[in-house]
Amino acid sequence: MLQRLVFALLMSFILSLLMTAWVTWINLGWSNHLIQQWLRAFILAWPAAAVIAFVCGPEVQKITLNILQCLNKESTRG
Repeated sequence: MLQRLVFALLMSFILSLLMTAWVTWINLGWSNHLIQQWLRAFILAWPAAAVIAFVCGPEVQKITLNILQCLNKESTRG
């Protein structure tokens, strides 16, 4: 459980940081308000992303394993 929580926090931190920076830059370009707006977007996005990653993570992992098993079966059939 602790590993799942730490993983969700770290992954959501990195994704939120990078995605909010990217989208804010696309929307504003280089402006005087870029950093301020980016930090605001990040502060709003990170908690939501963390909860979503924590809640959806186990199901996404199951789906991933199922996809890989199907792909593995396909590749062994030749």
